Amino acid sequence: MLIKIYGSAIHGVSAQTITIEVNIDSGGVGYHLVGLPDNAIKESSYRISAALKNVGYKIPGKKITINMAPADLRKEGSSYDLSIAIGILIASDQIVAENVHDYIIMGELSLDGSLQPIKGVLPIAIQAREEGFKGIILPKQNTREAAIVNNLDVYGVENIKEVIDFFNDGKPLEKVVLDTRKEFQEKINQFPFDFSEVKGQETAKRAMEVAAAGGHNIILIGPPGSGKTMLAKRVPSILPPLTLKEALETTKIHSVAGKMGAETSLMTVRPFRSPHHTISDVALVGGGSYPQPGEISLAHNGVLFLDEMPEFKRTVLEVMRQPLEDREVTISRAKFTVNYPSSFMLVASMNPSPSGYFPDDPNNTSSQFEMQRYMNKLSGPLLDRIDIHVEVQKVEFEQLAEKRKGEKSEDIRKRVLIAREIQNERYKDLKISYNAQIGSREIERFCELDDASFNLIKMAMEKLNLSARAYDRILKVARTIADLEESENILSHHISEAIQYRSLDREFWNV
Repeated sequence: MLIKIYGSAIHGVSAQTITIEVNIDSGGVGYHLVGLPDNAIKESSYRISAALKNVGYKIPGKKITINMAPADLRKEGSSYDLSIAIGILIASDQIVAENVHDYIIMGELSLDGSLQPIKGVLPIAIQAREEGFKGIILPKQNTREAAIVNNLDVYGVENIKEVIDFFNDGKPLEKVVLDTRKEFQEKINQFPFDFSEVKGQETAKRAMEVAAAGGHNIILIGPPGSGKTMLAKRVPSILPPLTLKEALETTKIHSVAGKMGAETSLMTVRPFRSPHHTISDVALVGGGSYPQPGEISLAHNGVLFLDEMPEFKRTVLEVMRQPLEDREVTISRAKFTVNYPSSFMLVASMNPSPSGYFPDDPNNTSSQFEMQRYMNKLSGPLLDRIDIHVEVQKVEFEQLAEKRKGEKSEDIRKRVLIAREIQNERYKDLKISYNAQIGSREIERFCELDDASFNLIKMAMEKLNLSARAYDRILKVARTIADLEESENILSHHISEAIQYRSLDREFWNV
């Protein structure tokens, strides 16, 4: 007897429906699995055999042929255990399931028949709805994630016996219903950190506000203990809240990577990723034998924080150059290509020298040459892609001991939101959301300068020997500063402040 069961495979951040054909005949004995399965799927026969035996069923001693179509697409992981097991039971007449074709069935089996969670549930559920399936049957731990998708029945099960009883005896399964918008709105403003906790550093806070308002990349340069990491961790609290569309995009990526918790349904705050400096190229940008999203994709619509940037391997930093410009990363293999979105705000930090205290080193342990060699770990093209460079000074005792709280993230965020609304209105006819995304054509159109501003930036270009890309960055940042003041035109003091945010192009850091 031949039976067809439907599962799903992940490709990038989208899913493709897989038809699992199970054929059983009496012409011999054997278990044959075809359709480019990986080792985890090939081992499924052992898990399925033990699971069925422990719930009162068995794999028949006949010739079993299982084809996973399309046969030229590689299938990965253990998430097909449940669908293959149900297919074997139906094909061997141990159960009856006339409506099995109405459902996507996915889950990893334990030897006792219980189900383990799987990856990529959200894109699988979206694809199931688009292809007109009535519902989806999943491990209970994954149901909140799948329930984000409306017009699709989502059933969570803890044991394969529940699925068997559902099809064979009509025993109902509990449907999971989630009010996505309500849950999204309830958690959208929950942040673990607040800018009011940061003592002093008013200049750095202002730079962070400008960066958040325009979506600009920023690097903080200062001695150890000056608060660089503390400032970076609070950036998500002043960024605009995620839209529902952005939340779905972000959740899909984390779902594919298996980073969603059992109690998490929809990501409601912008992600903050802080990889260690020992990270590899592949772990940062994504890839591998079976491509997975990297840290830059997990930071999509959020913040990627690189603490002590010069300590990262130069090759790791250089692979970020193209994603920083294109806001997506392409992983190419001989037989396929995968695209992962990577539109993130880069926040980096670094010490000014190996000792951490140049040029104010009390022990004079760093020379100008040592500092230059340390700085040369960062390439000029990469630094050019960072719009804002800020020096973070040591916090004085009087500031640390001050009882008065600083400005709250909520108040800073209000100004950022006003600036973002101005940008959304300005770029409503373009595929641009904020100032950091504008190109040369938009700079000419939206960043016109008066004579005073033009002369000021000309002088800065000549004196600091700035690159053409640095010139564009200054204009973008000046546009953002003007938006924060709700000024239609870029004025000279906007240009002046933007030039101040190019620390690495001047003084001791002129590499």
